[in-house]
Amino acid sequence: MLLIAVGCSDDGGEATKDGSTDDAVKNDGKVNGTLEIQYFVGGYGDSWWKEVIGDFKEEYPDVEIVEHAGPNINEEMRSRWVSGDPPDVVYIDGAGSSETQMVEDGQLMNLTDWVKEIEVDGTPLTESFIVDPAKYDGDIYSLPLVFDTWGTWYDKAWFDEKGWEVPSDFESFMSTMGTIKEDADIAPFVTTGQHPYYFLRGMLYPAFGAAGGDELLNDVITGAEGAWTSEPVLNVMKKVEKMAAEGYIDPGFGALNHTQSQMNFLLHKNAFIPVGFWLPNEMANDTPEDFDYGFIPSPMNESGEPMAIVPDLRPLAIAEQAENKEAAKAFVEFVFTKEYAKLFSEHTGAIMNLKGVDLSSNENVPQYLIDANAMINDPEQVQIYHKPHPMSADLETPISSALVSLMLGNITAEEFVQKAEEAAAKYRSSN
Repeated sequence: MLLIAVGCSDDGGEATKDGSTDDAVKNDGKVNGTLEIQYFVGGYGDSWWKEVIGDFKEEYPDVEIVEHAGPNINEEMRSRWVSGDPPDVVYIDGAGSSETQMVEDGQLMNLTDWVKEIEVDGTPLTESFIVDPAKYDGDIYSLPLVFDTWGTWYDKAWFDEKGWEVPSDFESFMSTMGTIKEDADIAPFVTTGQHPYYFLRGMLYPAFGAAGGDELLNDVITGAEGAWTSEPVLNVMKKVEKMAAEGYIDPGFGALNHTQSQMNFLLHKNAFIPVGFWLPNEMANDTPEDFDYGFIPSPMNESGEPMAIVPDLRPLAIAEQAENKEAAKAFVEFVFTKEYAKLFSEHTGAIMNLKGVDLSSNENVPQYLIDANAMINDPEQVQIYHKPHPMSADLETPISSALVSLMLGNITAEEFVQKAEEAAAKYRSSN
């Protein structure tokens, strides 16, 4: 964990969360005092955060910032949240985090009315999002900072060398994987079995969108009765069953974490992997010189239909029990500008969730992101589907477990949908 604490003044005052005293949280409506920020450091790195936080400290010199950051920060901060002593601002991303769970547990501040006051270059923030915030019974508890989307990656240079077809639908996907398996003697597809939600979000969500639109996607995510045993979902799961039966899924995927699976992909032990836009940045130090990242929406759609993507948003939120809500609001508002959106793409190779940010002429933005951005915005090539909010961990965890069994060939598609439906029923009864 990276923990940076800027020194506190010594002229007395209220007790802070760590037991020290300063004049930090005065609750006088002014932007001052101690502000605690929690953010996950993964594929996007932390250089963008460092720049934004540094600028914020210059803008608000009376605010003293404590950063809680790192790849395991969600687990490290869990006790703080459970005990009702959370940081003020939280960026919700990475393993061990669940926006929906936090809303269900009453941990996040309701932002519905306040967000209407924020503007971006004279335009209301609510009209500036590429994808609108998640809503829970009509209310907003987080603001989507990062517009990411899961998709399927491949090495363009390798495909060009071998003459392999880049798939555009499930039929061509299976055909290409068959050719790769024969030519290279590898299992073409890999993902992480330790974090099965990579496959769930990266392959199944777009498949469900393509099969039944936003309605079906909404129903499987919320665990609606009968959704997981419906015919469209079963048909999607039969595709997964077929991938496993043909030997296209790496048989050792179950033991791999996300970086191990990504490393195998870079070493050409596999040819396809489902990940978000953060992949090249996360693996920058391990990427071979001749590797050329190629990105396509996961090809689970039927032939003749547009490819499907489901935006995967990474939000900022304010804790319901935040001690310094004024500074927290100031920071969240400070972040949402087009200037920081451009910087985000430069730092991370991903997109911030704001409209009207031109990346095409920015030489500091990687080509794969420019290409993917153009593809995603072409409705003839790609159909965008929207999930209502992230799936609750209480539902995602048992479904993910059953998914690994299906991908290993240990259960059938029919058995999987029954297990998923049982998990959904249990989830509904507990909420």
